[in-house]
Amino acid sequence: MPYGSTLRDEIRSPGTTPLIGIHDMHSASVAAQHYDGFFVSGFGFAASHYGLPDIGFIAWPDMAAFVERLRLAFPAHHLLVDIDDGYVDPEVACHMVQRLERAGASGVILEDQKRPRRCGHADGKLILPLDEYLEKLNLVLESRRDLVVVARTDATEDEEILRRARALAGTDADVVLVDGVRSVEWLHRIRQAIGDKPLLFNQIAGGKSPRLSLSELADLGCQVAIYSTPCLFAAHSAVDAALTRLKKDDGRLPDSSAPGSVGVRTVTELLEKNISRHHPVAQAAAVSPDGVARARRSMRA
Repeated sequence: MPYGSTLRDEIRSPGTTPLIGIHDMHSASVAAQHYDGFFVSGFGFAASHYGLPDIGFIAWPDMAAFVERLRLAFPAHHLLVDIDDGYVDPEVACHMVQRLERAGASGVILEDQKRPRRCGHADGKLILPLDEYLEKLNLVLESRRDLVVVARTDATEDEEILRRARALAGTDADVVLVDGVRSVEWLHRIRQAIGDKPLLFNQIAGGKSPRLSLSELADLGCQVAIYSTPCLFAAHSAVDAALTRLKKDDGRLPDSSAPGSVGVRTVTELLEKNISRHHPVAQAAAVSPDGVARARRSMRA
């Protein structure tokens, strides 16, 4: 399936494409009811899979296996995958990109941080020399066939942000991301610096960037918006509230028939949709160049 080309076409269409950060198969199942594009968030995966912060604990085989499960369950969704720094070594980065493309990923984000790495909205980030990052990025670009590649810089100094943004825009990467953008003014400056290259904006609750709507981002010239952690943070809040209530009610479960409540039947019915034999659109998509787009429209309907 031409997953990369399908996402690339979506990025080039009018407006801003939202990609929702998911952290496990269940959060993806809920998000799929609302959006047709996922961001496979490193922050969320580290929290969900390991119970650890986003500081470089992810092992690439774990992320690859997660993406393979996602694609089987969601044959018509965009899957943009956070691969951090490519797991340090350029050869590992290239291997990971090829494996993800074979698994059906739509695209990847490759950052210019060096170890110990940090969340893009955290303090204390360290970055590779630009030439070293560009060498890794170009090897990744040569390794992909159709996959969308987002070149990301975590630079924090004003002049270095613009220098790196221009350099990334000059490569064959499909999209540029400057993470931790501090203001709308800086979005204007980055947009001007990268010319016609598509721009991605990363939003995370409590992060360094302003909270902007999709229409505002479209007016600012951002073609893609990733929402890194809305599912993870919502789950954190909801689980905490549910267990607080359970303790308060002396261990008595709430009435699952009440409006807005979720019980075993609701969850089972949702998860049954992920069984691959329930995806008749997948075969049609596989044999037609525009099959993925048709499949996505069918899934939303």
